[in-house]
Amino acid sequence: MADNNKMSREEAGRKGGETTSKNHDKEFYQEIGKKGGEATSENHDKEFYQEIGEKGGEATSQNHDKEFYQEIGEKGGEATSENHDKEFYQEIGRKGGEATSKNHDKEFYQEIGSKGGNARNND
Repeated sequence: MADNNKMSREEAGRKGGETTSKNHDKEFYQEIGKKGGEATSENHDKEFYQEIGEKGGEATSQNHDKEFYQEIGEKGGEATSENHDKEFYQEIGRKGGEATSKNHDKEFYQEIGSKGGNARNND
Protein backbone atom coordinates (compact mmCIF):
# COMPACT_ATOMS: atom_id res chain seq x y z
CA MET A 1 0.00 0.00 0.00
CA ALA A 2 1.02 3.57 -0.56
CA ASP A 3 1.55 6.10 2.24
CA ASN A 4 -1.37 7.14 4.52
CA ASN A 5 -3.05 3.74 4.09
CA LYS A 6 -4.11 4.68 0.55
CA MET A 7 -4.06 2.09 -2.18
CA SER A 8 -1.96 2.66 -5.27
CA ARG A 9 -3.76 2.77 -8.62
CA GLU A 10 -2.13 -0.52 -9.52
CA GLU A 11 -3.38 -2.22 -6.36
CA ALA A 12 -6.87 -0.74 -6.71
CA GLY A 13 -7.04 -1.89 -10.32
CA ARG A 14 -5.92 -5.39 -9.41
CA LYS A 15 -8.47 -5.65 -6.59
CA GLY A 16 -11.22 -4.30 -8.81
CA GLY A 17 -10.34 -6.79 -11.52
CA GLU A 18 -10.37 -9.67 -9.05
CA THR A 19 -13.78 -8.64 -7.72
CA THR A 20 -15.18 -8.26 -11.22
CA SER A 21 -13.91 -11.69 -12.24
CA LYS A 22 -15.63 -13.25 -9.23
CA ASN A 23 -18.95 -11.59 -10.07
CA HIS A 24 -19.14 -12.21 -13.82
CA ASP A 25 -19.04 -15.20 -16.17
CA LYS A 26 -17.60 -15.89 -19.62
CA GLU A 27 -20.65 -14.44 -21.40
CA PHE A 28 -20.18 -11.11 -19.60
CA TYR A 29 -16.63 -10.82 -20.89
CA GLN A 30 -17.67 -11.86 -24.39
CA GLU A 31 -20.36 -9.17 -24.42
CA ILE A 32 -18.12 -6.36 -23.18
CA GLY A 33 -15.40 -7.50 -25.56
CA LYS A 34 -17.85 -7.35 -28.46
CA LYS A 35 -19.03 -3.87 -27.43
CA GLY A 36 -15.45 -2.68 -27.06
CA GLY A 37 -14.52 -4.08 -30.44
CA GLU A 38 -17.49 -2.39 -32.09
CA ALA A 39 -16.66 0.95 -30.46
CA THR A 40 -13.03 0.65 -31.49
CA SER A 41 -13.94 -0.17 -35.10
CA GLU A 42 -16.18 2.91 -35.26
CA ASN A 43 -13.29 5.13 -34.13
CA HIS A 44 -10.40 3.70 -36.13
CA ASP A 45 -9.57 3.06 -39.76
CA LYS A 46 -7.81 0.27 -41.65
CA GLU A 47 -4.36 1.80 -41.06
CA PHE A 48 -4.88 1.67 -37.28
CA TYR A 49 -5.53 -2.07 -37.42
CA GLN A 50 -2.60 -2.63 -39.77
CA GLU A 51 -0.31 -0.77 -37.40
CA ILE A 52 -1.39 -2.61 -34.25
CA GLY A 53 -1.29 -5.91 -36.12
CA GLU A 54 2.26 -5.20 -37.24
CA LYS A 55 3.33 -4.24 -33.73
CA GLY A 56 1.72 -7.36 -32.31
CA GLY A 57 3.38 -9.53 -34.92
CA GLU A 58 6.78 -8.03 -34.20
CA ALA A 59 6.37 -8.53 -30.45
CA THR A 60 5.20 -12.11 -30.95
CA SER A 61 8.09 -12.94 -33.27
CA GLN A 62 10.57 -11.74 -30.66
CA ASN A 63 9.08 -14.08 -28.06
CA HIS A 64 8.48 -17.25 -30.08
CA ASP A 65 10.43 -19.65 -32.28
CA LYS A 66 9.72 -21.57 -35.47
CA GLU A 67 8.05 -24.44 -33.58
CA PHE A 68 5.51 -22.04 -32.05
CA TYR A 69 4.42 -20.88 -35.50
CA GLN A 70 4.28 -24.42 -36.82
CA GLU A 71 2.07 -25.44 -33.91
CA ILE A 72 -0.38 -22.55 -34.22
CA GLY A 73 -0.48 -22.99 -38.00
CA GLU A 74 -1.34 -26.63 -37.59
CA LYS A 75 -4.05 -25.84 -35.01
CA GLY A 76 -5.49 -23.14 -37.26
CA GLY A 77 -5.50 -25.45 -40.24
CA GLU A 78 -7.27 -28.16 -38.27
CA ALA A 79 -9.89 -25.74 -36.96
CA THR A 80 -10.47 -24.35 -40.45
CA SER A 81 -10.84 -27.80 -41.99
CA GLU A 82 -13.44 -28.73 -39.35
CA ASN A 83 -15.50 -25.64 -40.20
CA HIS A 84 -15.31 -25.58 -44.00
CA ASP A 85 -16.08 -27.83 -46.92
CA LYS A 86 -14.47 -28.56 -50.30
CA GLU A 87 -16.15 -25.57 -51.96
CA PHE A 88 -14.59 -23.20 -49.43
CA TYR A 89 -11.10 -24.39 -50.34
CA GLN A 90 -11.86 -24.22 -54.05
CA GLU A 91 -13.03 -20.62 -53.64
CA ILE A 92 -10.04 -19.43 -51.60
CA GLY A 93 -7.70 -21.27 -53.96
CA ARG A 94 -9.27 -19.52 -56.96
CA LYS A 95 -9.04 -16.12 -55.25
CA GLY A 96 -5.43 -16.75 -54.24
CA GLY A 97 -4.53 -17.80 -57.76
CA GLU A 98 -6.12 -14.70 -59.23
CA ALA A 99 -4.35 -12.41 -56.77
CA THR A 100 -1.02 -14.13 -57.41
CA SER A 101 -1.40 -13.90 -61.17
CA LYS A 102 -2.04 -10.15 -60.91
CA ASN A 103 1.17 -9.68 -58.90
CA HIS A 104 3.59 -11.91 -60.81
CA ASP A 105 4.83 -12.35 -64.36
CA LYS A 106 5.73 -15.36 -66.51
CA GLU A 107 9.27 -15.55 -65.09
CA PHE A 108 7.92 -15.97 -61.56
CA TYR A 109 5.92 -19.02 -62.59
CA GLN A 110 8.87 -20.47 -64.51
CA GLU A 111 11.07 -20.06 -61.44
CA ILE A 112 8.65 -21.66 -58.97
CA GLY A 113 7.91 -24.44 -61.45
CA SER A 114 11.62 -25.14 -61.76
CA LYS A 115 12.05 -25.12 -57.97
CA GLY A 116 9.10 -27.47 -57.55
CA GLY A 117 10.45 -29.85 -60.17
CA ASN A 118 13.90 -29.85 -58.56
CA ALA A 119 12.43 -30.49 -55.11
CA ARG A 120 10.38 -33.40 -56.43
CA ASN A 121 13.43 -34.89 -58.11
CA ASN A 122 15.36 -34.72 -54.83
CA ASP A 123 12.74 -36.73 -52.91
